[in-house]
Amino acid sequence: MGTMAVENKIRGRASEVFWAFLALGLTSFGGPVAHLGYFRTAFVERRQWLSEQAYADLVALCQFLPGPASSQVGFALGLMRAGPWGAAMAWLAFTLPSAIVLVLFALGAAVLDGPVASGIIHGLKVVAVAIVAHAVWGMARNLCPDKTRTGIALAAVFAVVLVSGPLGQVAAIVLGGVAGLLLCRQSAAASSSESLHFPVTRQAGTLALLIFAGLLVLLPLLAASAGWLNVVDAFYRSGALVFGGGHVVLPLLEAEVVQSGWVTADEFLAGYGAAQAVPGPLFTFAAYLGALLPGIPSVIGALLALLAIFVPGFLLLVGVLPFWNQFRQWSSAQALMRGANAAVVGILGAALYQPVWTSAILGPYEFVLALTGFLLLTVWKLPAWLVVIVVALGGVMIPPQ
Repeated sequence: MGTMAVENKIRGRASEVFWAFLALGLTSFGGPVAHLGYFRTAFVERRQWLSEQAYADLVALCQFLPGPASSQVGFALGLMRAGPWGAAMAWLAFTLPSAIVLVLFALGAAVLDGPVASGIIHGLKVVAVAIVAHAVWGMARNLCPDKTRTGIALAAVFAVVLVSGPLGQVAAIVLGGVAGLLLCRQSAAASSSESLHFPVTRQAGTLALLIFAGLLVLLPLLAASAGWLNVVDAFYRSGALVFGGGHVVLPLLEAEVVQSGWVTADEFLAGYGAAQAVPGPLFTFAAYLGALLPGIPSVIGALLALLAIFVPGFLLLVGVLPFWNQFRQWSSAQALMRGANAAVVGILGAALYQPVWTSAILGPYEFVLALTGFLLLTVWKLPAWLVVIVVALGGVMIPPQ
């Protein structure tokens, strides 16, 4: 398939992107690793917007960059499919459902109480096991087809287990890339790399990087002049300096909003608990915190915090994409990415156990429910949203521990 054919295939409408990501924003429970599994099912398997290898390349890139990795992958998919409006619609649709629920929670709406709600939430944690297992299984078959890349994936599992946190993930991808550069040159030369169209020029990419750096330097200097700028600075810095996204941003946010006296420790922990029980990215926790900030209307505070924490990661991604797309066409880069992609499989495999499995599978009932979800995805090939509904309702029937 030529480059022009691929570019024609990937072009679509922003409305198409919005509805595809809204379905995910309403059903994607389980955290960033599970989100990558949902994305793979929706856009690689079902809609075929891009190939397995191109998707893994994108995941590896976003794991390297600061910011919310799964949201960055979604933003890039929207950008690839329908340009800047597609990117905006992908972020909005994936983020808005959980942000609205968390703002309501901050305002006192009891949206997550009761035994039925608790059972559904438990079932949603279980379905994340099935989704991630399905993603690991499919990606392993495509990205680890030989002993060399299977060994790289296994080494990545060890790296993540031995070095916890985002440092272990970044180290695993770096080591996987080096191993691929040394050991996967033959397989790289034997296959061609799919060309993806991102409508971002080098000039636009350079401008995005300059804006990212400029805001990081200027916002602290301007923060004293207005209260809302102080909020933007706090959340922008948290989003700009975190690798791995998700739970890793919590200590940064705690330092900004609790230690400064904006939010109490009890309010912070209550919001974090609520954030675990809603779909979409954990970074929407910022909307909850923004709604509680003193001296700013709740909705305005939530919107400022939400935009500020996501923007730096997206600026970095836009800045890197035009250069990365050319970089991955080189034969040496293809070998490096094959090793890095195998490492991504290992990282997802390790995350399937911790935290996805350990937080959801508490006994034999959960195991049977997760296995049912996995088989519905792999054998019956039901859409992910339907499997989410079935397993979530199954969670209501699990006896309380």
